[in-house]
Amino acid sequence: MKLAHSHARAVGGRGPLLMSLSIATSRGIISSSASIRRFSLASQFGPSLSSAASASWCGSCSPVPGLLPFKRELAVVGVSAFRLSPPSSSPFRLGFIRKAISGSFCRIRVVGSMGDLVEKSNTADGAGKTEADGAKEAELLQSFYAVPSIDKAWTSPSRTGKSGVDVVVAMSQFNLHGNAKRTFMSTVYIPDANASAEDYHWSPFPFELSGALLIVPSPSGSKLLIVRKADPAAKEATSPMKLEIWGPGQLLSELFVPPSLHGPVYADGWFEGVSWSHDEENIAYVAEEPCPPLPKYGHSLFSSGQSSRSEAELDAGTWKGQGDWTEDWGECYTGKRKPMLFVANIKSGGVQRVEGIPKDISVGQVVWAPPPPVGDETQQLVYVGWTSYATNFNTARKLGMKYCYNRPCALYAVEAPSEARNGEQSPTPPVKLTGEISSAYIPRFSPDGKQLVFLSAKAAVDTGAHCATNSLYALEWPANGVVTASLNMREVVPVMMNPDTSGFPGLYVSSVIANPWLSDGSTLLFTSSWRSMQVILGVNIKSGTVTRITPQESIASWSLLGVQDGIVLAGTSLTSISISPTSPPALKLGKNLAASTNTEKALKKEWSWSDINVPSLKYPPKVETSITSTTFEILEIPIDEPELTVSESAGTRPSIEAIFVSRKKAQSKEQPQSGVKLDVPPLIVVLHGGPHSASQTTYSRVLAFLSSLGFNLLHVNYRGSVGFGEEPLQSLLGNVGRQDVGDVLIAVEHVISKGLAERGRIGVIGGSHGGFLTSHLLGQAADMFVTGVLRNPVCNITSMIGVSDIPDWCYVETFGKEGLSAYSDVPSEADLSIFYKASPIAHLSKVKVPSLFLIGAQDRRVPPSNGLQYIQALRSRGLEVKVIVFPEDTHALDRPQSEFESFLNVGIWFKRFLLST
Repeated sequence: MKLAHSHARAVGGRGPLLMSLSIATSRGIISSSASIRRFSLASQFGPSLSSAASASWCGSCSPVPGLLPFKRELAVVGVSAFRLSPPSSSPFRLGFIRKAISGSFCRIRVVGSMGDLVEKSNTADGAGKTEADGAKEAELLQSFYAVPSIDKAWTSPSRTGKSGVDVVVAMSQFNLHGNAKRTFMSTVYIPDANASAEDYHWSPFPFELSGALLIVPSPSGSKLLIVRKADPAAKEATSPMKLEIWGPGQLLSELFVPPSLHGPVYADGWFEGVSWSHDEENIAYVAEEPCPPLPKYGHSLFSSGQSSRSEAELDAGTWKGQGDWTEDWGECYTGKRKPMLFVANIKSGGVQRVEGIPKDISVGQVVWAPPPPVGDETQQLVYVGWTSYATNFNTARKLGMKYCYNRPCALYAVEAPSEARNGEQSPTPPVKLTGEISSAYIPRFSPDGKQLVFLSAKAAVDTGAHCATNSLYALEWPANGVVTASLNMREVVPVMMNPDTSGFPGLYVSSVIANPWLSDGSTLLFTSSWRSMQVILGVNIKSGTVTRITPQESIASWSLLGVQDGIVLAGTSLTSISISPTSPPALKLGKNLAASTNTEKALKKEWSWSDINVPSLKYPPKVETSITSTTFEILEIPIDEPELTVSESAGTRPSIEAIFVSRKKAQSKEQPQSGVKLDVPPLIVVLHGGPHSASQTTYSRVLAFLSSLGFNLLHVNYRGSVGFGEEPLQSLLGNVGRQDVGDVLIAVEHVISKGLAERGRIGVIGGSHGGFLTSHLLGQAADMFVTGVLRNPVCNITSMIGVSDIPDWCYVETFGKEGLSAYSDVPSEADLSIFYKASPIAHLSKVKVPSLFLIGAQDRRVPPSNGLQYIQALRSRGLEVKVIVFPEDTHALDRPQSEFESFLNVGIWFKRFLLST
């Protein structure tokens, strides 16, 4: 027997210096990090360790079967890890024993020769014993991550020269090892309107777009812009940007933009804007302003007069300082500089900054205006502009932008730079187009160039809610190209206040495709929330008529990807995806077969939808099994306490909706007889954040993973969620921690009464405001839930307001509409008291169940200190709390490895507390 040793710190760097022992025996190699403790190993493979041995090994552990194939007795020090490397004939390759820092929990993990891992957990008191098969869950979760998602698709006339259409599909797939996403593209040719799926022709293989930040096709589909960093290994702020222009089969041109001209191109989905000119010779886009030179300190080895010296020699002995702090737009914009507007000329390769825009304006979402009249070479750009300081709150600071539609903004027109006129005249100031309207964004010109339509979130700006019901406006664009601030403007679709449950609930639009028009030139298509679903809507901008395009009977969610005329003689083809909680995205082709030339009438006819089977969307067997054995339904749940909703118009009785995802055998049942034990899986209540967002019948790989573990899921859309009308949404302002908590409990009681859930087997999970709700529920309804999982939760508004990038959220959600006028960067003692009473920490003394916290250390929306304060308070009361902190993650916790580790732990945690009860 040979022995070697080395030294290492305990897990996490805590504890004393440990000695690692490697003992070679005739039966294998034992490695141990230990402080001296005597233990003995069982003599046979398969039987359990002797109770004396296991007690000597770890006093909290009961005998564990089937661990070691030999018997040895060693004198070591406090075993915290154990490794066995047996001869190749042994079916086991590796074994670990880990002891938790608390000393009350020990885990034994064995990895088999094929990678199968078995992990068993034992508590010191023997209560709540579970078998947590960590490798089994990890393998299952990886199966869900292996399914690619459809990110984007667009259509264009076929390049074959025949009738039909080409559909280009951009997809992505998680690269867990690289902690990134792979983006790849493929093309399918659809010959004609009557073709079946068997007639569709896919390219043999997709191709990967490594490092692509943006992929934007030209209006004709004959060119493709791909934006990348010129040096993938360089830091983003210092790397030149590369604009690649591709044509059919070749690279047409390549433009390199140095960091001295601008920084990274915005690809954030909000400021982001890339627009091809009508002749496809110029591209307007949004990028960061260049970094100013940093101050230098120290003394050069050479005098300033020695100009012949190299830059490296002149910099010897100096270092760069930090320079002045520049305020950014908060969460997800840390270190990003102000967005500015640029135009690239494809032929010359020149890139010019758009001049004349005030320094106080951040720009985004740029589009080219219609071509000027013959003889006029002046081209116009239309963009969205945000002032640095929100005018609806009394503050001198920038408030966070991500997901915040309550930031005032307007549309502006500005003259595009031209190389022919470069430097000939001073820049013309932009023209504000949208007058006194407090919000205007996502501009789109009609095909004939006569109308400029845009969305408005004035309901959010005027009330302070971070998201609210949209309205739609149209501007008459001048035929002579002379743009003024007094263009005729009208409201096309108003805010819906209190719609009927079966009627149009209002517009809730977050994005619009580049070409969203039907062939009549007046019908605009987009994706919008419709209660607990996403649907495709058509809006006639002349009449204001809103039509639901997607099937009325479908409760799945749909998303518009592209529009292309010519597939059928009297209609328009739509490319979309259909998704549901029980199936990954499916690519669809829609055709309106109505013979009428009146598009408004034709829209009301039934559309024909067919599947475009994507060859790469092959589901692993375990995912396929989960899909086929799961179902979902939307539950409408009446609210019996409507007094908190102040209605300004006649409406229906208040109600909420919940999406119930279950194994098929657990579909709705009648009220069970008293005393009959419910034979249903445990329930996880899933709570969305915002609070002004919504749970929808869309697909989530991580929630599908939880469902596949044997849980039913209840997604609750409490009042305040988007998609249900403005009055229900506004009713939550000033009532957080009360009305939303009550709505969730009503939903839980509803499914219990229907036999869909059983008391004592219910857990809850939520992030952000969903975490706020989760912590409230664990305190206010301590006997309802067995455990809770909280992702970057709001736990104490009092401490959040001074460090969050959205302190306005604290005021508006706590005070209601009065928060607009009550807002202060220096809250009063009275304000802080109100914040505390609305916070979950006010109910902490009533919490009595274990909880799992997932925290992003770079979160600026709900900084980690907020959750950590609550965590320490729970621990001080002796409650079990598991905490995972992700050092590089922001509020969303969406980096691939972080999301994977988060939900792997979520699944194991819920199995421990819900499946063992």
